[in-house]
Amino acid sequence: MDYRWRCQDARGRDVPGDETVFADQTEAEDWLRDSWRELLAAGVDRVTLLHNEAEVYGPMSLHSS
Repeated sequence: MDYRWRCQDARGRDVPGDETVFADQTEAEDWLRDSWRELLAAGVDRVTLLHNEAEVYGPMSLHSS
C-alpha cells in the first residue's frame, strides 16, 4: 500500500521534488507535519495525498488560514 504526496504550485502545476513513498497514511501525514515549511519554501502551494494513484484527500493548502 503506497502513499505519496502530489505537490503543486499555486497554478496547479506539479512541483518536482521529494518522491518519498510511505507504507501507510499515518506515516505520510507525519512526514507532511514535519516537512510542510520546507515544501512551502520550495514553491509548493498545495498537496494531495495519493494512495497508489487514487486521491485520498486534497488538494490541501500549505498556507495558514
